[in-house]
Amino acid sequence: MRFRHPDGSTVHLAYCTNVHPAETLDGVLAQLRDHCEPVRRRLGRDRLGIGLWLAKDAAHALITDPAALRGLRGELERRGLEVVTLNGFPYEGFGAEEVKYRVYRPDWTEPARLDHTTDLAHLLAALLPEDITEGTISTLPIAWRTPFNTARADAARTALTTLAERLDALEELTGKSIRIGLEPEPGCTVETTADAIAPLTALAAQAAARIGICVDTCHLATSFEDPATALSALTAAGVHIAKAQLSAALHAEHPHLPEVREALAAFAEPRFLHQTRTSTSAGLRGTDDLDEALTGAVLPDGAPWRAHFHVPLHAPPAPPLASTLPVLQDALARLVGGPAPLTRHLEVETYTWQALPPELRPRNRTQLAHGIAAELTLARDLLVDLGLKELP
Repeated sequence: MRFRHPDGSTVHLAYCTNVHPAETLDGVLAQLRDHCEPVRRRLGRDRLGIGLWLAKDAAHALITDPAALRGLRGELERRGLEVVTLNGFPYEGFGAEEVKYRVYRPDWTEPARLDHTTDLAHLLAALLPEDITEGTISTLPIAWRTPFNTARADAARTALTTLAERLDALEELTGKSIRIGLEPEPGCTVETTADAIAPLTALAAQAAARIGICVDTCHLATSFEDPATALSALTAAGVHIAKAQLSAALHAEHPHLPEVREALAAFAEPRFLHQTRTSTSAGLRGTDDLDEALTGAVLPDGAPWRAHFHVPLHAPPAPPLASTLPVLQDALARLVGGPAPLTRHLEVETYTWQALPPELRPRNRTQLAHGIAAELTLARDLLVDLGLKELP
């Protein structure tokens, strides 16, 4: 979905396909047929943007077979789909029964991450619509926080610098400009937008032009970051916002109450990490997972808790829980509601539909398509309210 900003630029809205597990190229093609095109049709649009997730094996199949890549591009066009952004965070196994800490490997200290992201950049350059010259890729925020040391930080910086050089060469070859966004996430070496400023500004100017940040509004909210403060600091530091992921976290206003604990327990599930945070006078406190917060005595419960659980934008959990949709709305207003957009790539990323409590999960493809379309409709309405005009 494309929108015209009042300044005349085009803002893209997509939804991320990591909600549909697929490790192979055949799986990706099935996603387009079984999920993405039905969402487009449900929205009544001739064109729908998708934030494509290509696992290692799918990316390898495409990068080594030009005919397969042409075939994928043809499928996108035939089904009314377009790609201007990729989700390069998960490397493989995102649909496994247990993902947890595995999603952070390989990290930016390991050669496989650089190689995979380089492949993704080449693929995105080939998949961009004919009239679009800029693409973005979100990636993990360097590494999980342990183990991490100065030597690993140096290795990551070297890898990102090398990536920037490769992206420069790619643009010279194709005329397509690809930018990367580190995506701050609780528990990682770059947990907050504030944490991103130092490593990104430490890059050489040439590399910094290619490597920026991806602002995920669920992660922003989970870490109790104020959107105005966060985005102003990024702008002041000269860190560009490659893309933003529109998502909402799980919010518990009174976590000390038994009924709130019971409601939260329904969201503690075995597939993904649900880092949980609370803001105290001594700073941010947290656990790596929701069940740790519920069963241990390590997290103070005198102030609200927020958990890294991407809840559907249009369907907040029932009381006594809530979602952080207001944080998303505030962030979006500051991202694209000003005289010029801070980013032109927006991506709805609710990958946890099948991790919701059983009674809230979609029971079939039709229900999932309905939910994704409802999220995109909400995002579209927010953009229109901010003065953007939806394009055909």
